[in-house]
Amino acid sequence: MDQEFGNDVISIVDEDGVEYELEVLSTVNYNGADYYALAPLDEGEDAEEIEVSILKSVVEDGEPLLVAVEDEAELEAVYDLLMDAMYDEEDEEE
Repeated sequence: MDQEFGNDVISIVDEDGVEYELEVLSTVNYNGADYYALAPLDEGEDAEEIEVSILKSVVEDGEPLLVAVEDEAELEAVYDLLMDAMYDEEDEEE
């Protein structure tokens, strides 16, 4: 998967060559790795439910990649950190 990082939007290409634009909702660092909470950019704010994905930033063969978190305990810990970070950001905006 290739990705280009922008301000709040990233573009990733999966193994099949399909490109996706994702909004970066929040990022956290856990055990020395960066994790991203991402939502599809085209869903917009009108959607009743926004599908959020949590991906881990890794480097393979010298290239940065975003990969799915497969370990349930790791995913739960990162989810909790991301939720805390997103609620803290909302509180700061008010």
